[in-house]
Amino acid sequence: MKKIIITVLILSFVQTIHAQKGFKSLFDGKTTKGWHSYGKNSVGPGWKAEDGVLHFDPEAAKNGQGGDLVTDAEFENFHLKLEWKIAPNSNSGIIFYVNEDPEKYKNTYETGLEMQVLDNDGHPDGKITKHRAGDLYDLIQSKSEPVKKVGEWNAAEVISKKGKLTLILNGVTVVETVLWDDNFKKLIAGSKFANWPGFGTFKKGKIALQDHGDNVWYRNIMIKEIK
Repeated sequence: MKKIIITVLILSFVQTIHAQKGFKSLFDGKTTKGWHSYGKNSVGPGWKAEDGVLHFDPEAAKNGQGGDLVTDAEFENFHLKLEWKIAPNSNSGIIFYVNEDPEKYKNTYETGLEMQVLDNDGHPDGKITKHRAGDLYDLIQSKSEPVKKVGEWNAAEVISKKGKLTLILNGVTVVETVLWDDNFKKLIAGSKFANWPGFGTFKKGKIALQDHGDNVWYRNIMIKEIK
């Protein structure tokens, strides 16, 4: 009980500090309010809100009861902050500019861009360039790899303002690019998404946390809309 009280107090303090800087919380630490499973009206049992943390539990998500978690709201120009922790050999992702049209796009990653969340040493994707933690998945390799050891919390930021995208991992800028220009279209043309007509084209969309079938935890999820 003491541990839970301390966790709640810390979460409340962090939320207060960020609120003073114009950020609002996307996760209240207790429920999945403001989120739903992609293409559905509710949240599958694979996602659990407990002690200030959003946990994807693959055991609870068997028989198709998981799915990527997406925000109810859409965002255009924004600064997203959150922390993530991954289990050994696991994979997930922070996906943004998701166009939720499940009849046209079956998955979040058919439209949204992804900041990779990964156990670099334990998961097979760690052997693939542009698939490691902090990368703009399959498009741009991180400038450096300030990712922490498996089981430790990482602080991630996604800043998108009028086409300029910045990804930050543990205080280090790892990716900087311009979205939607000719160079970006060339990046897509050279990627696994080359023949996906909706990928990376939307300038407003939802934020998703990926169910990749592995244990992953997220907390302190905050966003500031940039005017």
